[in-house]
Amino acid sequence: MPGLAPYAQPSFTPGRPIGEAAFDLITRIYDEFIYDPVATTITTPLAEVLSTRRGVCQDFAHLAIGCFRAMGLASRYVSGYLRTEPAPGKERLVGADATHAWVSVWCGGETWLDLDPTNGMRGSTDMISLAWGRDYDDVSPMRGVLIGGGSQDLVVEVDVAPLGDSLA
Repeated sequence: MPGLAPYAQPSFTPGRPIGEAAFDLITRIYDEFIYDPVATTITTPLAEVLSTRRGVCQDFAHLAIGCFRAMGLASRYVSGYLRTEPAPGKERLVGADATHAWVSVWCGGETWLDLDPTNGMRGSTDMISLAWGRDYDDVSPMRGVLIGGGSQDLVVEVDVAPLGDSLA
């Protein structure tokens, strides 16, 4: 998509390590985009997210993936959950209590680096991966067909907490 390489380029200066450049990119997304749960839907084009600078975790993950791929890097969409209650002294993460999305970029060798542009952070034990794919469509948490009348609403609530101090 036009616009992704120019947006990513300032992070990927010559000689800069991939992990450092990738973290710079997701930090820029975190700083420059607004988390807005009513700004987009699952069908909102990436070009609109880039121009309006608004979206949710799946939009920011798709944006990061598009930028990484525009730079010639392998990357993947990650679907999972975040720790519900923050560790002592830490702020609550955006996206806790629901499915969350982040990105993983290949840094060479056998190294995949998880990055969360919604929260501007590297992967941590507060992030529980459920599935990896090319994009949201590969790892959508719900699929199905509804035939018939009426309406329905799906409500999902998830709490993620460590089992003990040794796991925190």
